[in-house]
Amino acid sequence: MLIKTRLGREVEVNDDYTVDQNWDAFTAEEHGRWDRLYARQNEILKGRSCNEFLEGIEKLEISKSGIPNFEEMSDRLEALTGWRVVAVPDLVPDEVFFDHLANRRFPAGNFIRNEAQLDYLQEPDVFHDVYGHVPLLANPVFADYIQAYGIGGQRAKGRGVLKNLARLYWYTVEFGLIKTPDGMRIYGAGILSSKAESIFSLEDNSPHRIDFDLKRLMQTDYRIDDFQQTYWVIDGFDQLLKATYEDFGPLYDALEADDTAHTPDTILPTDTVTDTGTQAYANAGGRLAKEAS
Repeated sequence: MLIKTRLGREVEVNDDYTVDQNWDAFTAEEHGRWDRLYARQNEILKGRSCNEFLEGIEKLEISKSGIPNFEEMSDRLEALTGWRVVAVPDLVPDEVFFDHLANRRFPAGNFIRNEAQLDYLQEPDVFHDVYGHVPLLANPVFADYIQAYGIGGQRAKGRGVLKNLARLYWYTVEFGLIKTPDGMRIYGAGILSSKAESIFSLEDNSPHRIDFDLKRLMQTDYRIDDFQQTYWVIDGFDQLLKATYEDFGPLYDALEADDTAHTPDTILPTDTVTDTGTQAYANAGGRLAKEAS
């Protein structure tokens, strides 16, 4: 079927919204852009990313030698955790996304940002999806968590609590922090693929950093247009997997009965807070307001 992407391109896709990666069609300039992004992030993430991310980069041979070939990378990934990466031209519908995850397929954008978007891109491109997300799929526990999330998403859609489950993905898979013996580290792909947020999330005194609490997190709104005002911190990937493996039925019942939506800067008396932020960055208008001034 033919779809029109949010970037205005018309693309023929399969029923599951996948496309052939057509790796040979990427230009030398696009491969070079990947290489520069890769080199920049590798330098920034020294001492900031979790070890499991670095191990995944190495095991999957995600290198600075241009945009990865999905078939070759998927063969290595499948041998480790049973996952494969499939190319999609844009964000896919919720039910398609959950089906892919539930069947250990990770949909990755089949385009790379342009030069003007090197520092900020709202749409997930191949660098965000592959560099940010795929390395952790080589970790068995995290790989199981993502599959469990996909299965949970299929159920949540029927219960009308999809917005709550989306918050779980956002605050863990995209913008999560993790405690390690060496200190707090990044595991969320939205941070790992961002030059500025890699520094901001760990070192700025503006955001809150609150210990993971499933129900509380699922009742908290998030920012899609700027740095996060709160980062949720896990003790380890086992904590995420255990939370996702529990029966969500009672939790969904509670969420349906109480549709509270806390603002992104909220701290409750029941929260376990690692860092109480000043919120100075958000209160000053954030990045986008500065760019527009």
